[in-house]
Amino acid sequence: MTATDTSARLTALDVTKAYDGRLVLGSVTCSVTAGDRLGIVGENGSGKSTLLRILAGAERPDSGKVFIRSRGQVGHLAQEEELLAHLTVQQVIDRALGELRGMEAGLRRLERRMEDGDTSVLTDYADLLTTYELRGGYEADARVERALHGLGLLRLRRDCPVGALSGGGRVRLRLATLLAAEPEVLLLDEPTNHLDDSALTWLEEHLRTRRGTTVAVSHDRVFLDRVTTSLLEVDGDTHTVVRHGNGYTGYRAERAAARERAEQAHEAWTTEVARLRDAAAGTARRVAPGRARKDGNKMAYDRAAGRVQQSLASRVRQAEERLGRLLAQPAPRPAPPLRFTVVPQGGEARGTLLAAHSAEVPGRLAPTSLTLGPGDRLLIGGPNGAGKSTLLDLLAGTAEPAHGRVERRGRIGLLHQLPDPGPDGLTVLAAYGQGRAGHPEEHAEQLLALGLFHRDRLGVPVGSLSAGQRQRLALARLVTEPYDVLLLDEPTNHLSLALVEELETALRDFPGAVAVVSHDRMLRARWQGARLDLAAAAPADGRSAALPTPAAHAA
Repeated sequence: MTATDTSARLTALDVTKAYDGRLVLGSVTCSVTAGDRLGIVGENGSGKSTLLRILAGAERPDSGKVFIRSRGQVGHLAQEEELLAHLTVQQVIDRALGELRGMEAGLRRLERRMEDGDTSVLTDYADLLTTYELRGGYEADARVERALHGLGLLRLRRDCPVGALSGGGRVRLRLATLLAAEPEVLLLDEPTNHLDDSALTWLEEHLRTRRGTTVAVSHDRVFLDRVTTSLLEVDGDTHTVVRHGNGYTGYRAERAAARERAEQAHEAWTTEVARLRDAAAGTARRVAPGRARKDGNKMAYDRAAGRVQQSLASRVRQAEERLGRLLAQPAPRPAPPLRFTVVPQGGEARGTLLAAHSAEVPGRLAPTSLTLGPGDRLLIGGPNGAGKSTLLDLLAGTAEPAHGRVERRGRIGLLHQLPDPGPDGLTVLAAYGQGRAGHPEEHAEQLLALGLFHRDRLGVPVGSLSAGQRQRLALARLVTEPYDVLLLDEPTNHLSLALVEELETALRDFPGAVAVVSHDRMLRARWQGARLDLAAAAPADGRSAALPTPAAHAA
Protein backbone atom coordinates (compact mmCIF):
# COMPACT_ATOMS: atom_id res chain seq x y z
CA MET A 1 0.00 0.00 0.00
CA THR A 2 1.44 3.37 -0.98
CA ALA A 3 1.30 6.78 0.61
CA THR A 4 -1.19 7.89 -2.03
CA ASP A 5 -3.67 5.13 -1.16
CA THR A 6 -6.74 6.94 0.13
CA SER A 7 -7.62 4.06 2.47
CA ALA A 8 -4.34 4.33 4.41
CA ARG A 9 -4.30 6.38 7.60
CA LEU A 10 -0.67 5.66 8.46
CA THR A 11 2.11 4.55 6.15
CA ALA A 12 5.77 3.87 6.93
CA LEU A 13 7.83 3.77 3.75
CA ASP A 14 11.32 2.20 3.79
CA VAL A 15 11.89 3.25 7.41
CA THR A 16 15.28 2.53 9.02
CA LYS A 17 16.28 3.24 12.61
CA ALA A 18 19.43 2.47 14.61
CA TYR A 19 20.68 3.39 18.08
CA ASP A 20 24.41 3.75 18.72
CA GLY A 21 25.16 1.75 15.59
CA ARG A 22 22.74 -1.07 16.51
CA LEU A 23 20.12 -1.58 13.81
CA VAL A 24 16.56 -1.83 15.15
CA LEU A 25 14.40 -1.38 12.04
CA GLY A 26 15.74 -2.03 8.56
CA SER A 27 13.90 -0.65 5.52
CA VAL A 28 10.48 -1.33 7.04
CA THR A 29 7.39 -0.62 4.94
CA CYS A 30 3.87 -1.04 6.33
CA SER A 31 0.53 0.73 6.40
CA VAL A 32 -2.59 0.92 8.53
CA THR A 33 -5.92 1.36 6.77
CA ALA A 34 -8.92 3.33 8.00
CA GLY A 35 -10.82 1.44 10.68
CA ASP A 36 -8.09 -1.19 11.09
CA ARG A 37 -7.20 -2.51 14.55
CA LEU A 38 -3.57 -3.49 14.16
CA GLY A 39 -1.54 -5.27 16.83
CA ILE A 40 2.25 -4.92 16.79
CA VAL A 41 3.95 -7.98 18.27
CA GLY A 42 7.46 -9.33 18.77
CA GLU A 43 9.83 -10.21 21.57
CA ASN A 44 11.08 -7.51 23.95
CA GLY A 45 13.70 -5.31 22.33
CA SER A 46 12.68 -6.18 18.77
CA GLY A 47 11.68 -2.59 17.90
CA LYS A 48 7.90 -2.57 18.50
CA SER A 49 7.84 0.62 20.59
CA THR A 50 10.34 2.27 18.26
CA LEU A 51 8.05 1.65 15.28
CA LEU A 52 5.05 3.00 17.21
CA ARG A 53 6.92 6.18 18.20
CA ILE A 54 7.93 6.71 14.58
CA LEU A 55 4.33 6.25 13.42
CA ALA A 56 3.23 8.74 16.09
CA GLY A 57 5.80 11.32 14.99
CA ALA A 58 7.41 11.23 18.43
CA GLU A 59 10.66 10.01 16.87
CA ARG A 60 12.21 10.50 13.46
CA PRO A 61 13.56 7.60 11.38
CA ASP A 62 17.16 7.68 10.20
CA SER A 63 15.84 7.23 6.68
CA GLY A 64 12.49 6.67 5.04
CA LYS A 65 9.22 8.54 5.53
CA VAL A 66 5.97 8.34 7.46
CA PHE A 67 2.70 9.62 6.00
CA ILE A 68 -0.37 10.41 8.13
CA ARG A 69 -3.81 11.05 6.70
CA SER A 70 -6.17 12.04 9.50
CA ARG A 71 -8.75 14.77 9.83
CA GLY A 72 -8.80 14.30 13.59
CA GLN A 73 -6.16 13.91 16.24
CA VAL A 74 -3.46 11.27 16.43
CA GLY A 75 -3.33 10.05 20.05
CA HIS A 76 -0.29 8.25 21.45
CA LEU A 77 0.05 6.36 24.74
CA ALA A 78 3.79 5.93 25.31
CA GLN A 79 5.24 3.61 27.95
CA GLU A 80 7.93 6.06 29.02
CA GLU A 81 5.69 9.14 29.31
CA GLU A 82 5.24 10.60 32.81
CA LEU A 83 2.64 13.07 34.02
CA LEU A 84 3.85 16.10 35.97
CA ALA A 85 3.38 15.38 39.67
CA HIS A 86 1.99 18.85 40.51
CA LEU A 87 -0.90 18.64 38.02
CA THR A 88 -4.34 17.77 39.33
CA VAL A 89 -6.53 15.08 37.79
CA GLN A 90 -8.79 17.78 36.32
CA GLN A 91 -5.83 19.57 34.74
CA VAL A 92 -4.73 16.31 33.12
CA ILE A 93 -8.25 15.85 31.72
CA ASP A 94 -8.37 19.42 30.41
CA ARG A 95 -4.98 19.04 28.75
CA ALA A 96 -6.07 15.83 27.03
CA LEU A 97 -9.20 17.61 25.77
CA GLY A 98 -7.22 20.73 24.92
CA GLU A 99 -8.31 20.88 21.28
CA LEU A 100 -11.97 20.54 22.18
CA ARG A 101 -11.60 23.00 25.06
CA GLY A 102 -10.05 25.43 22.58
CA MET A 103 -13.02 24.98 20.24
CA GLU A 104 -15.40 25.61 23.13
CA ALA A 105 -13.59 28.83 24.00
CA GLY A 106 -13.70 29.88 20.34
CA LEU A 107 -17.43 29.24 20.15
CA ARG A 108 -18.02 31.33 23.31
CA ARG A 109 -16.00 34.24 21.84
CA LEU A 110 -17.93 34.12 18.57
CA GLU A 111 -21.24 33.92 20.47
CA ARG A 112 -20.37 37.06 22.42
CA ARG A 113 -19.58 38.90 19.19
CA MET A 114 -22.90 37.81 17.67
CA GLU A 115 -24.69 38.96 20.81
CA ASP A 116 -23.10 42.36 20.23
CA GLY A 117 -24.58 42.39 16.72
CA ASP A 118 -21.54 41.25 14.71
CA THR A 119 -23.02 39.11 11.94
CA SER A 120 -19.75 38.79 10.03
CA VAL A 121 -18.75 35.80 12.18
CA LEU A 122 -21.81 33.68 11.37
CA THR A 123 -19.98 31.55 8.80
CA ASP A 124 -16.96 31.06 11.07
CA TYR A 125 -19.27 30.10 13.92
CA ALA A 126 -21.15 27.56 11.79
CA ASP A 127 -17.92 25.98 10.54
CA LEU A 128 -16.42 25.76 14.03
CA LEU A 129 -19.66 24.38 15.48
CA THR A 130 -19.80 21.68 12.78
CA THR A 131 -16.22 20.63 13.50
CA TYR A 132 -16.91 20.63 17.24
CA GLU A 133 -19.97 18.42 16.80
CA LEU A 134 -18.17 16.04 14.43
CA ARG A 135 -15.37 15.69 16.97
CA GLY A 136 -17.94 14.80 19.64
CA GLY A 137 -17.36 17.92 21.70
CA TYR A 138 -20.71 17.82 23.46
CA GLU A 139 -20.11 14.23 24.63
CA ALA A 140 -16.50 14.80 25.76
CA ASP A 141 -17.22 15.06 29.48
CA ALA A 142 -19.49 12.01 29.31
CA ARG A 143 -16.67 10.10 27.61
CA VAL A 144 -14.32 11.12 30.42
CA GLU A 145 -16.73 9.73 33.00
CA ARG A 146 -17.15 6.47 31.10
CA ALA A 147 -13.40 6.00 30.65
CA LEU A 148 -12.63 6.77 34.29
CA HIS A 149 -15.36 4.38 35.39
CA GLY A 150 -14.28 1.64 32.98
CA LEU A 151 -10.65 1.86 34.10
CA GLY A 152 -11.48 1.89 37.81
CA LEU A 153 -10.87 5.59 38.48
CA LEU A 154 -14.41 6.92 38.90
CA ARG A 155 -13.91 7.75 42.60
CA LEU A 156 -10.74 9.67 41.89
CA ARG A 157 -11.06 13.26 43.14
CA ARG A 158 -10.57 15.83 40.40
CA ASP A 159 -8.42 18.00 42.68
CA CYS A 160 -6.13 15.08 43.53
CA PRO A 161 -2.52 15.76 42.51
CA VAL A 162 -0.99 13.29 40.10
CA GLY A 163 1.94 12.78 42.45
CA ALA A 164 -0.39 11.13 44.96
CA LEU A 165 -1.33 8.37 42.50
CA SER A 166 0.47 5.04 42.16
CA GLY A 167 2.42 4.31 38.99
CA GLY A 168 -0.44 2.14 37.75
CA GLY A 169 -2.96 4.84 38.60
CA ARG A 170 -1.05 7.41 36.56
CA VAL A 171 -0.93 5.05 33.55
CA ARG A 172 -4.68 4.41 33.78
CA LEU A 173 -5.36 8.17 34.05
CA ARG A 174 -3.31 8.83 30.89
CA LEU A 175 -5.16 6.05 29.07
CA ALA A 176 -8.59 7.24 30.23
CA THR A 177 -8.03 10.84 29.12
CA LEU A 178 -6.54 9.75 25.81
CA LEU A 179 -9.58 7.56 25.06
CA ALA A 180 -11.93 10.38 26.10
CA ALA A 181 -10.27 12.72 23.60
CA GLU A 182 -11.37 10.22 20.93
CA PRO A 183 -8.57 10.73 18.39
CA GLU A 184 -9.19 9.41 14.90
CA VAL A 185 -5.90 7.46 15.03
CA LEU A 186 -5.06 5.85 18.36
CA LEU A 187 -1.55 4.49 19.02
CA LEU A 188 -1.16 2.48 22.24
CA ASP A 189 2.00 0.99 23.75
CA GLU A 190 1.16 -1.94 26.07
CA PRO A 191 -2.25 -0.55 27.09
CA THR A 192 -3.15 -3.62 29.20
CA ASN A 193 -0.38 -3.00 31.75
CA HIS A 194 -1.67 -2.14 35.27
CA LEU A 195 -5.27 -3.09 34.45
CA ASP A 196 -7.38 -5.56 36.45
CA ASP A 197 -9.80 -7.99 34.80
CA SER A 198 -12.81 -5.64 34.77
CA ALA A 199 -10.76 -2.78 33.31
CA LEU A 200 -9.31 -5.11 30.67
CA THR A 201 -12.76 -6.25 29.64
CA TRP A 202 -13.98 -2.66 29.38
CA LEU A 203 -10.94 -1.56 27.35
CA GLU A 204 -11.24 -4.46 24.92
CA GLU A 205 -14.90 -3.76 24.27
CA HIS A 206 -14.25 -0.03 23.90
CA LEU A 207 -11.53 -0.58 21.32
CA ARG A 208 -13.62 -3.12 19.43
CA THR A 209 -16.49 -0.68 19.03
CA ARG A 210 -14.76 2.69 18.71
CA ARG A 211 -14.69 4.50 15.41
CA GLY A 212 -11.32 5.27 13.91
CA THR A 213 -8.04 3.43 13.52
CA THR A 214 -6.20 1.71 16.37
CA VAL A 215 -2.61 0.45 16.55
CA ALA A 216 -1.53 -1.31 19.75
CA VAL A 217 1.79 -2.79 20.81
CA SER A 218 0.94 -5.71 23.09
CA HIS A 219 2.19 -9.04 24.41
CA ASP A 220 -1.26 -9.90 25.81
CA ARG A 221 -2.57 -12.73 23.64
CA VAL A 222 -6.13 -12.47 25.00
CA PHE A 223 -6.20 -8.75 24.16
CA LEU A 224 -4.83 -9.43 20.68
CA ASP A 225 -7.34 -12.21 20.12
CA ARG A 226 -10.31 -10.10 21.20
CA VAL A 227 -9.39 -6.74 19.69
CA THR A 228 -7.13 -6.88 16.65
CA THR A 229 -8.08 -7.45 13.03
CA SER A 230 -4.47 -8.00 11.91
CA LEU A 231 -1.00 -8.34 13.42
CA LEU A 232 2.36 -6.87 12.43
CA GLU A 233 5.23 -9.01 13.71
CA VAL A 234 8.56 -7.25 14.26
CA ASP A 235 11.54 -9.61 13.96
CA GLY A 236 14.38 -8.47 16.20
CA ASP A 237 16.92 -10.66 14.38
CA THR A 238 16.19 -9.58 10.80
CA HIS A 239 14.87 -6.09 11.75
CA THR A 240 11.94 -6.57 9.36
CA VAL A 241 8.17 -6.89 9.73
CA VAL A 242 5.64 -9.47 8.57
CA ARG A 243 1.90 -8.84 8.45
CA HIS A 244 -0.68 -11.47 9.45
CA GLY A 245 -4.40 -11.15 8.78
CA ASN A 246 -7.37 -12.14 10.94
CA GLY A 247 -5.90 -11.17 14.33
CA TYR A 248 -4.24 -13.64 16.68
CA THR A 249 -6.19 -16.59 15.32
CA GLY A 250 -4.94 -15.81 11.82
CA TYR A 251 -1.42 -15.33 13.14
CA ARG A 252 -1.36 -18.82 14.64
CA ALA A 253 -2.84 -20.36 11.50
CA GLU A 254 -0.35 -18.59 9.22
CA ARG A 255 2.60 -19.60 11.41
CA ALA A 256 1.47 -23.24 11.27
CA ALA A 257 0.99 -23.05 7.49
CA ALA A 258 4.41 -21.43 7.04
CA ARG A 259 6.02 -24.22 9.04
CA GLU A 260 4.28 -26.84 6.92
CA ARG A 261 5.43 -25.12 3.72
CA ALA A 262 9.01 -25.03 5.04
CA GLU A 263 8.84 -28.74 5.87
CA GLN A 264 7.56 -29.52 2.35
CA ALA A 265 10.22 -27.31 0.74
CA HIS A 266 12.96 -29.06 2.73
CA GLU A 267 11.62 -32.48 1.76
CA ALA A 268 11.44 -31.50 -1.92
CA TRP A 269 14.97 -30.04 -1.78
CA THR A 270 16.35 -33.19 -0.12
CA THR A 271 14.66 -35.44 -2.67
CA GLU A 272 15.95 -33.42 -5.62
CA VAL A 273 19.51 -33.28 -4.25
CA ALA A 274 19.50 -37.08 -3.83
CA ARG A 275 18.09 -37.55 -7.35
CA LEU A 276 20.72 -35.33 -8.96
CA ARG A 277 23.55 -37.01 -7.07
CA ASP A 278 22.34 -40.44 -8.16
CA ALA A 279 21.83 -39.22 -11.73
CA ALA A 280 25.31 -37.69 -11.93
CA ALA A 281 26.99 -40.75 -10.42
CA GLY A 282 25.02 -43.22 -12.55
CA THR A 283 25.59 -41.34 -15.80
CA ALA A 284 29.30 -40.98 -15.09
CA ARG A 285 29.58 -44.77 -14.75
CA ARG A 286 27.98 -45.41 -18.12
CA VAL A 287 30.14 -46.05 -21.15
CA ALA A 288 29.56 -46.09 -24.89
CA PRO A 289 27.55 -49.06 -26.16
CA GLY A 290 29.76 -52.08 -26.41
CA ARG A 291 28.15 -53.55 -29.50
CA ALA A 292 30.40 -55.54 -31.80
CA ARG A 293 31.60 -54.05 -35.11
CA LYS A 294 29.61 -56.07 -37.61
CA ASP A 295 31.06 -54.28 -40.63
CA GLY A 296 34.61 -53.95 -39.31
CA ASN A 297 34.37 -50.16 -39.67
CA LYS A 298 36.45 -49.14 -36.67
CA MET A 299 36.44 -45.41 -37.57
CA ALA A 300 32.63 -45.18 -37.66
CA TYR A 301 32.38 -47.17 -34.49
CA ASP A 302 34.79 -44.83 -32.64
CA ARG A 303 32.91 -41.74 -33.89
CA ALA A 304 29.62 -43.11 -32.51
CA ALA A 305 31.25 -43.98 -29.19
CA GLY A 306 32.72 -40.47 -28.96
CA ARG A 307 29.32 -38.86 -29.52
CA VAL A 308 27.78 -41.01 -26.79
CA GLN A 309 30.58 -40.17 -24.37
CA GLN A 310 30.23 -36.46 -25.16
CA SER A 311 26.47 -36.62 -24.55
CA LEU A 312 26.97 -38.47 -21.27
CA ALA A 313 29.61 -35.96 -20.11
CA SER A 314 27.27 -33.08 -20.94
CA ARG A 315 24.49 -34.67 -18.89
CA VAL A 316 26.88 -35.15 -15.95
CA ARG A 317 27.91 -31.49 -16.11
CA GLN A 318 24.28 -30.33 -16.24
CA ALA A 319 23.34 -32.48 -13.25
CA GLU A 320 26.35 -31.26 -11.31
CA GLU A 321 25.53 -27.62 -12.13
CA ARG A 322 21.92 -28.05 -10.98
CA LEU A 323 23.17 -29.82 -7.87
CA GLY A 324 25.60 -26.99 -7.16
CA ARG A 325 22.82 -24.41 -7.45
CA LEU A 326 20.63 -26.41 -5.04
CA LEU A 327 23.42 -26.83 -2.51
CA ALA A 328 24.19 -23.11 -2.70
CA GLN A 329 20.57 -22.30 -1.81
CA PRO A 330 19.47 -24.98 0.66
CA ALA A 331 15.94 -25.23 2.04
CA PRO A 332 16.71 -25.93 5.70
CA ARG A 333 14.40 -28.05 7.80
CA PRO A 334 12.56 -25.90 10.38
CA ALA A 335 13.87 -26.33 13.90
CA PRO A 336 11.80 -28.84 15.86
CA PRO A 337 9.28 -27.38 18.33
CA LEU A 338 10.74 -26.56 21.72
CA ARG A 339 10.98 -29.56 24.03
CA PHE A 340 12.47 -30.01 27.50
CA THR A 341 15.13 -32.66 27.95
CA VAL A 342 13.79 -35.61 29.92
CA VAL A 343 15.84 -37.26 32.66
CA PRO A 344 16.93 -40.72 31.43
CA GLN A 345 14.64 -43.49 32.64
CA GLY A 346 15.81 -44.88 35.94
CA GLY A 347 17.59 -41.66 36.84
CA GLU A 348 14.52 -39.56 37.56
CA ALA A 349 13.62 -38.65 41.14
CA ARG A 350 10.43 -40.12 42.58
CA GLY A 351 8.12 -39.23 45.43
CA THR A 352 8.01 -35.70 46.80
CA LEU A 353 10.37 -33.45 44.83
CA LEU A 354 9.73 -30.13 46.58
CA ALA A 355 8.11 -29.40 49.92
CA ALA A 356 7.80 -26.04 51.66
CA HIS A 357 6.82 -26.14 55.34
CA SER A 358 5.61 -22.70 56.50
CA ALA A 359 8.50 -21.13 54.58
CA GLU A 360 8.64 -17.41 55.29
CA VAL A 361 10.73 -14.35 54.50
CA PRO A 362 9.44 -11.53 56.73
CA GLY A 363 8.23 -8.55 54.74
CA ARG A 364 8.53 -10.46 51.46
CA LEU A 365 6.76 -13.82 51.73
CA ALA A 366 4.09 -14.88 54.20
CA PRO A 367 4.31 -18.42 55.64
CA THR A 368 3.67 -20.77 52.72
CA SER A 369 3.32 -24.56 52.53
CA LEU A 370 3.15 -26.79 49.44
CA THR A 371 4.43 -30.04 47.96
CA LEU A 372 5.25 -31.03 44.39
CA GLY A 373 5.79 -34.49 42.95
CA PRO A 374 6.43 -35.83 39.43
CA GLY A 375 3.77 -34.67 36.99
CA ASP A 376 2.38 -32.00 39.34
CA ARG A 377 1.56 -28.57 37.93
CA LEU A 378 1.33 -25.44 40.10
CA LEU A 379 0.42 -21.94 38.92
CA ILE A 380 1.44 -19.25 41.40
CA GLY A 381 -0.42 -15.93 41.44
CA GLY A 382 -0.99 -12.96 43.68
CA PRO A 383 -0.47 -9.19 43.71
CA ASN A 384 2.87 -7.52 43.14
CA GLY A 385 4.95 -7.76 46.29
CA ALA A 386 3.30 -10.98 47.48
CA GLY A 387 6.59 -12.85 47.18
CA LYS A 388 6.05 -14.98 44.07
CA SER A 389 9.63 -14.65 42.83
CA THR A 390 10.91 -15.08 46.38
CA LEU A 391 9.00 -18.36 46.67
CA LEU A 392 10.61 -19.68 43.47
CA ASP A 393 14.06 -18.75 44.79
CA LEU A 394 13.34 -20.64 48.02
CA LEU A 395 12.13 -23.69 46.10
CA ALA A 396 15.17 -23.59 43.80
CA GLY A 397 17.62 -23.25 46.71
CA THR A 398 19.05 -19.92 45.52
CA ALA A 399 17.72 -18.45 48.79
CA GLU A 400 16.71 -19.86 52.17
CA PRO A 401 13.68 -19.00 54.31
CA ALA A 402 14.08 -17.02 57.53
CA HIS A 403 11.49 -19.28 59.14
CA GLY A 404 10.22 -22.72 58.18
CA ARG A 405 12.05 -25.03 55.83
CA VAL A 406 12.16 -26.31 52.24
CA GLU A 407 12.94 -29.88 51.19
CA ARG A 408 14.36 -30.52 47.71
CA ARG A 409 15.01 -33.71 45.76
CA GLY A 410 16.15 -34.22 42.19
CA ARG A 411 17.49 -31.72 39.67
CA ILE A 412 15.84 -28.31 39.71
CA GLY A 413 15.86 -25.83 36.81
CA LEU A 414 14.99 -22.14 37.40
CA LEU A 415 14.14 -19.52 34.75
CA HIS A 416 14.33 -16.02 36.17
CA GLN A 417 11.97 -13.23 35.17
CA LEU A 418 14.83 -10.91 34.19
CA PRO A 419 17.68 -12.81 32.49
CA ASP A 420 21.15 -11.96 33.78
CA PRO A 421 23.41 -10.66 30.97
CA GLY A 422 26.34 -12.44 32.62
CA PRO A 423 30.01 -11.36 32.68
CA ASP A 424 31.05 -8.51 30.37
CA GLY A 425 32.20 -9.64 26.95
CA LEU A 426 30.84 -13.19 27.17
CA THR A 427 29.49 -14.25 23.78
CA VAL A 428 26.21 -16.05 23.17
CA LEU A 429 28.03 -19.32 22.48
CA ALA A 430 30.33 -19.00 25.50
CA ALA A 431 27.39 -18.16 27.77
CA TYR A 432 25.43 -21.14 26.47
CA GLY A 433 28.36 -23.49 27.05
CA GLN A 434 29.41 -22.06 30.41
CA GLY A 435 29.88 -24.90 32.91
CA ARG A 436 28.94 -27.59 30.37
CA ALA A 437 30.96 -30.54 29.21
CA GLY A 438 32.01 -30.70 25.58
CA HIS A 439 33.72 -28.49 23.03
CA PRO A 440 32.44 -25.15 21.63
CA GLU A 441 31.70 -26.87 18.32
CA GLU A 442 29.35 -29.27 20.11
CA HIS A 443 27.73 -26.41 21.99
CA ALA A 444 27.21 -24.50 18.75
CA GLU A 445 25.58 -27.52 17.13
CA GLN A 446 23.24 -27.97 20.11
CA LEU A 447 22.26 -24.30 20.22
CA LEU A 448 21.70 -23.95 16.49
CA ALA A 449 19.54 -27.09 16.46
CA LEU A 450 17.04 -25.34 18.75
CA GLY A 451 16.39 -22.64 16.15
CA LEU A 452 16.58 -19.89 18.78
CA PHE A 453 19.67 -18.20 17.30
CA HIS A 454 21.20 -17.83 13.85
CA ARG A 455 24.85 -18.78 13.41
CA ASP A 456 25.89 -15.16 12.91
CA ARG A 457 24.63 -14.33 16.44
CA LEU A 458 26.78 -16.87 18.29
CA GLY A 459 29.72 -14.48 18.58
CA VAL A 460 27.67 -11.49 19.76
CA PRO A 461 28.35 -10.31 23.36
CA VAL A 462 25.44 -11.19 25.64
CA GLY A 463 25.48 -7.66 27.06
CA SER A 464 24.39 -6.27 23.69
CA LEU A 465 21.38 -8.59 23.37
CA SER A 466 17.83 -7.42 23.87
CA ALA A 467 15.78 -8.71 26.80
CA GLY A 468 14.00 -11.12 24.48
CA GLN A 469 17.26 -12.49 23.10
CA ARG A 470 18.69 -12.95 26.61
CA GLN A 471 15.53 -14.82 27.59
CA ARG A 472 15.97 -17.08 24.56
CA LEU A 473 19.52 -17.84 25.70
CA ALA A 474 18.36 -18.66 29.24
CA LEU A 475 15.60 -20.85 27.80
CA ALA A 476 18.11 -22.64 25.55
CA ARG A 477 20.20 -23.59 28.57
CA LEU A 478 17.10 -24.72 30.47
CA VAL A 479 15.62 -26.99 27.78
CA THR A 480 18.90 -28.77 27.00
CA GLU A 481 19.59 -29.99 30.54
CA PRO A 482 17.63 -32.83 32.19
CA TYR A 483 15.60 -31.66 35.18
CA ASP A 484 13.08 -33.25 37.52
CA VAL A 485 11.52 -29.88 38.44
CA LEU A 486 11.03 -26.71 36.38
CA LEU A 487 10.46 -23.35 38.11
CA LEU A 488 9.60 -20.49 35.74
CA ASP A 489 9.11 -16.84 36.70
CA GLU A 490 6.93 -14.95 34.17
CA PRO A 491 8.34 -17.05 31.29
CA THR A 492 6.17 -15.42 28.58
CA ASN A 493 7.18 -11.82 29.33
CA HIS A 494 10.01 -11.31 26.84
CA LEU A 495 9.41 -13.93 24.16
CA SER A 496 7.76 -13.84 20.75
CA LEU A 497 4.20 -15.14 20.54
CA ALA A 498 5.27 -18.16 18.49
CA LEU A 499 7.87 -19.16 21.07
CA VAL A 500 5.38 -18.65 23.91
CA GLU A 501 3.01 -21.13 22.24
CA GLU A 502 5.85 -23.65 21.86
CA LEU A 503 6.88 -23.16 25.49
CA GLU A 504 3.36 -23.84 26.76
CA THR A 505 3.19 -27.07 24.74
CA ALA A 506 6.63 -28.13 25.98
CA LEU A 507 5.56 -27.55 29.59
CA ARG A 508 2.42 -29.66 29.11
CA ASP A 509 4.54 -32.52 27.72
CA PHE A 510 7.23 -32.35 30.43
CA PRO A 511 6.89 -35.41 32.73
CA GLY A 512 8.46 -33.80 35.80
CA ALA A 513 7.02 -31.21 38.20
CA VAL A 514 6.34 -27.64 37.04
CA ALA A 515 5.70 -24.46 39.03
CA VAL A 516 5.04 -21.24 37.11
CA VAL A 517 4.59 -17.64 38.20
CA SER A 518 2.59 -15.81 35.54
CA HIS A 519 0.14 -12.97 34.93
CA ASP A 520 -0.34 -14.12 31.32
CA ARG A 521 -4.12 -14.33 30.90
CA MET A 522 -4.07 -16.95 28.15
CA LEU A 523 -1.60 -19.15 30.02
CA ARG A 524 -3.74 -18.87 33.15
CA ALA A 525 -6.96 -19.63 31.23
CA ARG A 526 -5.40 -22.75 29.67
CA TRP A 527 -3.75 -23.96 32.89
CA GLN A 528 -4.51 -27.51 33.93
CA GLY A 529 -3.29 -28.10 37.45
CA ALA A 530 -3.22 -26.64 40.93
CA ARG A 531 -3.19 -22.93 41.70
CA LEU A 532 -1.61 -21.08 44.59
CA ASP A 533 -2.60 -17.45 45.18
CA LEU A 534 -0.28 -15.65 47.56
CA ALA A 535 -1.49 -12.83 49.76
CA ALA A 536 0.61 -9.73 50.25
CA ALA A 537 3.23 -10.32 52.92
CA ALA A 538 2.78 -8.52 56.21
CA PRO A 539 5.48 -6.09 57.40
CA ALA A 540 8.52 -7.73 58.91
CA ASP A 541 7.08 -7.45 62.44
CA GLY A 542 3.73 -9.03 61.50
CA ARG A 543 2.66 -12.40 60.13
CA SER A 544 0.04 -13.52 57.64
CA ALA A 545 -0.56 -16.82 55.91
CA ALA A 546 -0.69 -17.73 52.21
CA LEU A 547 -2.31 -21.10 51.64
CA PRO A 548 -2.69 -23.05 48.41
CA THR A 549 -6.07 -23.53 46.82
CA PRO A 550 -7.64 -26.94 47.50
CA ALA A 551 -6.29 -28.24 44.16
CA ALA A 552 -2.70 -27.79 45.34
CA HIS A 553 -0.95 -30.33 47.54
CA ALA A 554 -0.62 -29.15 51.13
CA ALA A 555 2.42 -30.26 53.08
